[in-house]
Amino acid sequence: MPASRHFLIALTAVACAASHAGTLVINANSADPAPRAAWQDVVARFERENADVRVEFNVYDTESYKRAIRNWLTGAPPDVVFWYAGNRMRQFLAPGLLEDVSVLFTTSVRASLHRSAIDLVSDGGRQFGVPYTYYQIGLYFRRDLLEAAGVEPPRTWSDMLRACDKLLARGIEPIAIGTKDLWPAAAWFDYLDLRLNGLASHMRLMRGQVSYRGDPVRGVFERWRELLDRGCFSRNHASSSWQEAQALLYDGSAAMMLIGNFIVSNFPSGVRERMDFVAFPRLRDDIGRYEDAPMNTLHIPARARNKADARRFLAFVMRADVQEALNKATLQIPVNLHSAPADDRFLRRGRELLAGADGLAQYFDRDTSEDLANIAMKGFQEFMLHPERLDAILGTIERARARIYGAAASPH
Repeated sequence: MPASRHFLIALTAVACAASHAGTLVINANSADPAPRAAWQDVVARFERENADVRVEFNVYDTESYKRAIRNWLTGAPPDVVFWYAGNRMRQFLAPGLLEDVSVLFTTSVRASLHRSAIDLVSDGGRQFGVPYTYYQIGLYFRRDLLEAAGVEPPRTWSDMLRACDKLLARGIEPIAIGTKDLWPAAAWFDYLDLRLNGLASHMRLMRGQVSYRGDPVRGVFERWRELLDRGCFSRNHASSSWQEAQALLYDGSAAMMLIGNFIVSNFPSGVRERMDFVAFPRLRDDIGRYEDAPMNTLHIPARARNKADARRFLAFVMRADVQEALNKATLQIPVNLHSAPADDRFLRRGRELLAGADGLAQYFDRDTSEDLANIAMKGFQEFMLHPERLDAILGTIERARARIYGAAASPH
C-alpha cells in the first residue's frame, strides 16, 4: 500500500502485527474530513468509557481500502473492519472470513433496528456485522443555476432533457460526474434500470439471472445515450474522481450531480444555501419509485486477535446515542430507530424520500458480484466515452455474467 494513500491517525504507534489483548486495531475507509473527524470522536469516546482498551485507528481512502480488505482478511487482519451490507458482506462468508456476531443482536437491540438493516447483515439466520448508517442518493443541484436557465428541478425525463439543453445553451455543464473510480457511473445505470424496469427485475439482474444483452438492459443504455448525445455530462469525467467533480458544482461550472448525501458535509458555506436536492426523475408512470439506500457496516474478521474488545466496540456503535452523534456529524441517517437524525433539510428530505419509496436497493457494486461489478462498471465508463461500442461492451459484461454465475439467463 503506497504511503501516500494510507492515512494513519496516531491514536497509538503500535503496528498491526504487534496487536495484543487490550489493543484494538480498527481499519476504516473514512478518509474524507467529516467522517474521519466523526469517527475519531467515536473512538475517543469508546476509549474514555473503556479505559482498559487502547485503539489503533487506521484510516484509508475508499479505493485503496476496497483493494486491500481481502488481503487483510486472509492474512493478518485487524480486529474490526469497516465494510458494506448485503452482497458485499456475504462474499466474505463462504470462505469463512467474517466472525458470527449474532450474540450482539439481543431482543432489545433487534427492537431498536430497522428490520431491513438486520436482514442486510444476516445470512442463514445469523448476523455477521453491525449496521450504523445509511443514506439517500439523488440529484443535488445548484438552484440558482437552474433558475437562471429558466428550468425547474427535473422530475420527469422530459424535464431532464430540457434542463440539459437550456444549461448547455448558457455554457454550463448540466451534470457533474467523475468516473475515474468507476462507481459514480453505476448510479446512473442503477437509477435508469430501477425507473424503467423496476426493483424485481433489477435484483434479478444483480443476481446474475438476466442477460445484459436483453431488451430491458438495452433500454437503459438507450436512455443514457440521450444524455450523452446531448453532451450533458462533464467532459473530463474519466480522469476525475467524484471529489474532483463536485468542485464543478461549487464554482458554478456544472449544475447537477447524482450522488449520495455524504456530499452535503462537503458543501462550502457560501454555496450550501444555493444547493438543493430532488429524487431521480420518473421515467414510467406504471413503475414504482425505487431508490438506492446504501448501508455501511462494521465487522470482525474471523482471524482477528482481539475479538472480545472488538465485540465491545461493535456493541458500542449500535447504541442509539453513539449512532446519533456519528450520523449528525456525517449528515447521514442512523440505523438505530431511537437515534434522532440531524436537523438538516437535506437529511429531512432524504428520510422522507426513503420512507416513501416502494422499495430499496443497495447500489450496483454492493448488490451484484464484486467481479462482475468491476467489469460492468468499466463498461459503463467506456460507454460514456464511446457509446457506439455498446454491443461489444454488453458482450463483455454478458460473458462475465455467464462465467461468474454459471446459469442460463432469459434474453429479456
